[in-house]
Amino acid sequence: MKLLVVKDKFIPHGRISLIGDKSIAHRALIIGALSCNKTIIKNFPIHDDSLATLSTLDALGVKIKRNKNQVLVWGIQGLRKPRKPVFVNNSGTTLRLILGVLAGTDFETKLIAGKYLSARPMSRVDKPLRLMGARISAKKRGAEEYPPLVVRGGKLKGIVYRLPVASAQVKSAILLAGLSALGKTRVIEKIRTRDHTERMLKTFGANITVNKNSITLNPDRKLKSPGIIYIPGDISSAAFLAVLAVIIPGSKIVIERVSLNPSRCGIFNVLKRMGAKIKVVPFKNKRGQNFEPMGDLIVSSGKLKHVVVKPAEIPSLIDELPVFMVAACFAEGKTVIKGAGELRFKETDRIKSMVTNLISMGADIRSVKSGGLENIIINGKGLLNGAKLRSFGDHRTAMSMVVAALAAKGSSRLDDISCISKSFPGFLTTLRSLLR
Repeated sequence: MKLLVVKDKFIPHGRISLIGDKSIAHRALIIGALSCNKTIIKNFPIHDDSLATLSTLDALGVKIKRNKNQVLVWGIQGLRKPRKPVFVNNSGTTLRLILGVLAGTDFETKLIAGKYLSARPMSRVDKPLRLMGARISAKKRGAEEYPPLVVRGGKLKGIVYRLPVASAQVKSAILLAGLSALGKTRVIEKIRTRDHTERMLKTFGANITVNKNSITLNPDRKLKSPGIIYIPGDISSAAFLAVLAVIIPGSKIVIERVSLNPSRCGIFNVLKRMGAKIKVVPFKNKRGQNFEPMGDLIVSSGKLKHVVVKPAEIPSLIDELPVFMVAACFAEGKTVIKGAGELRFKETDRIKSMVTNLISMGADIRSVKSGGLENIIINGKGLLNGAKLRSFGDHRTAMSMVVAALAAKGSSRLDDISCISKSFPGFLTTLRSLLR
């Protein structure tokens, strides 16, 4: 437990560069390990989640060497049966994507998770992998399945699968399993989710095609590394800093070399719709960075107005919704976030954690169910007050409440910020660097 006390507001100013995007880093490691040559990954993020994937691959026999923020992955050796159960910590991306990889192996692996991930549902990924031929057993509570999981690899067959829930992790697990399946694998999405896996597979030479909401993988080509992969700055981490700059008058920051993947830019699109001053300066593609767009974000404070976030927009800002709720508290009028129910199934119930905290700060926020959707309604007051806050053990809740506390009137106490190391261990240091 690590307590944080926030006493004074400050006006953020300056230029910053962020660690690599963790969603991209997971995929670079995993797909690099499945290729037939060496991959050099630059600007690799050093935090709990990315290290969980690195240690998992190491346990599966992949040769990996890390030197600060650069990682070398030798993918030619293949995978081997681990000597003991593999611990994936609390990284849901690690667990779900590795399940897809292990589905096509010829050995058995037990995957165990940390406290928070052990409470997250897994049947959404187990079901399609079983349809492909994987044998997966899990801890059951009622109709749902949870870690620990035991996967026994087998001969897989390609399937056509319509995702019942918008999930890039489930989509990715199916596609990764499809690499070792007999025949084509096709995933159909109701709502398009982040496409990092599709981009990374294509970069490594996979025969993959995307036609609107349909992704088809033909496992007829060996994966071959492009040699160098540069990971752009983490867009989710950038969102916390951008919201802080937007809601504190007089702020102006530049976030350099951040990911501009269209399937992840929902937070910035919605903030601009609210009236936020955000300018995007794209970079030209360079060696090792020809698969994901990136550029600089210039963010300054502005007067915000209410917006409606539609269900189709949710996948593009699902991880940033907690800090967006903070922004909505400072906007004029009623903001409605439609179809936010998936937030219930993250590291913690993020609807509960954010509503509880923001109410304690004086916000007018509530969750309502309507037409089969769970919606969040926020009547912006333009002001929050300092309060005793809880992280609920969730990194995004914790960082969102730090942002809220910095913009609030009066002091706040946040019970535990140790969970921030899951995705952004340098968060507080970065904030201090913006102190005017």
